[in-house]
Amino acid sequence: MQAEPKKTQAGNAQADAAEPAVSLVGKEYEVEIGPVAHGGHCIARTDEGQVLFVRHTLPGEKVIARVTEGEEGARFLRADAVSVLEPSKDRVEAPCPYAGPGRCGGCDWQHAKPGAQRRLKGEVIAEQLQRLAGLTPEEAGWDGTVMPAEGDKLPAGEVPSWRTRVQYAVDADGNAGLRRHRSHEVEPIEHCMIAAEGVSELGIEQRDWSGMASIEAIAASGSQDRQVILAPKPGARLPIVELDKPVSVMRIGEKDGGTHRVHGRPFVRERADGRTYRVGSGGFWQVHPKAAETLMLAVMQGLTPRKGDTALDLYCGVGLFAGALADRVGEKGAVLGIESGKRAVEDARHNLAGFDRVRIEQGKVESVLPRTGITEADLIVLDPPRAGAGKQTVKQLVGLGARRIAYVACDPAALARDLGYFREGGYRVRTLRAFDLFPMTHHVECVAILEPAEKGA
Repeated sequence: MQAEPKKTQAGNAQADAAEPAVSLVGKEYEVEIGPVAHGGHCIARTDEGQVLFVRHTLPGEKVIARVTEGEEGARFLRADAVSVLEPSKDRVEAPCPYAGPGRCGGCDWQHAKPGAQRRLKGEVIAEQLQRLAGLTPEEAGWDGTVMPAEGDKLPAGEVPSWRTRVQYAVDADGNAGLRRHRSHEVEPIEHCMIAAEGVSELGIEQRDWSGMASIEAIAASGSQDRQVILAPKPGARLPIVELDKPVSVMRIGEKDGGTHRVHGRPFVRERADGRTYRVGSGGFWQVHPKAAETLMLAVMQGLTPRKGDTALDLYCGVGLFAGALADRVGEKGAVLGIESGKRAVEDARHNLAGFDRVRIEQGKVESVLPRTGITEADLIVLDPPRAGAGKQTVKQLVGLGARRIAYVACDPAALARDLGYFREGGYRVRTLRAFDLFPMTHHVECVAILEPAEKGA
């Protein structure tokens, strides 16, 4: 008879443990907005002390924030500023009609003046350097500025048309649009303001794309090449593609996930450093039309290659930095590029076929580099994916004793983590430069030049 209550208590405890946390989605808070955070949002706190990551706001504002993700007891909540009670002096009316809470997720800072956007990105870089690498801007050789690309310095309310590659999603009615923030839902649009002119002139948004899951539109900035890559829904047939400009068409295979030519060239042609680069479908090329040249110059100015140098271009893509290095190290120098993408390696070998002393190897850097037998190098360039190079790869690189290393980064958190690893391995940051090559978004590109610490002592 006495066992019964114990059983009931245990059952109640299990039931309590199994109860789902209470969702706070839709709950609104009046909050003071604090500093910017990495990811396109700012930080605030509820009266209970819970952290809010709030989009569509700026530091110093007072807003009504509506929770979009999170539950009671969560480490943080995500929210949108749905009403601005006290605006920042840096706030402008968003030029894009699709920007705002619950709308297109492509742009983070449409509501901020261009100069304020760059300042916010600089604050994020500085915070990540300090928190993850223990570096002040001065210690990183950085003046704290984020430079706009040539032609992008526009008045508040104007938007640069820079995005040469746009991935459209397709809704249930066949309309092309863009994904909403952290959602699979599609925001149908008539025009994307940040799309490059070459993308906009195709007229993607005015066509019926029933049966397609997505369309990627590419407008090369180094030529008149235009390309669309179609991803059909399972079992759907490809439409006859009739756009407003001549375009080559590719499709994503339903079974193999590969990219296959339908008609036209299976690549586009880009230009940088006086050289033409073939970029096949799935190959990487910088999205901003000025980015490849800007980053190439920053890397070469930082490395100062010499005739006869041996150099590595890691995560080399279609060979942008390898080509620039090969030009500068001359016939007595040598360049090794490593890239994991099969198609990109084919393109890199084609693009650099004129250099006898350039070799491109396929595979992951951490696997291929030890197999090459290379024990030293004069110069190293690495342009890793968003996650960064990682501790093990950095350890391999510092063992090569390079005179200088150029690290190209599209994520300040990954950059800061890896700079910390380089410091552990005996390298210091000589200079750091930051470029606003993704206007209206929270993304930023950095180039850090490193050298052995004893050299800078």
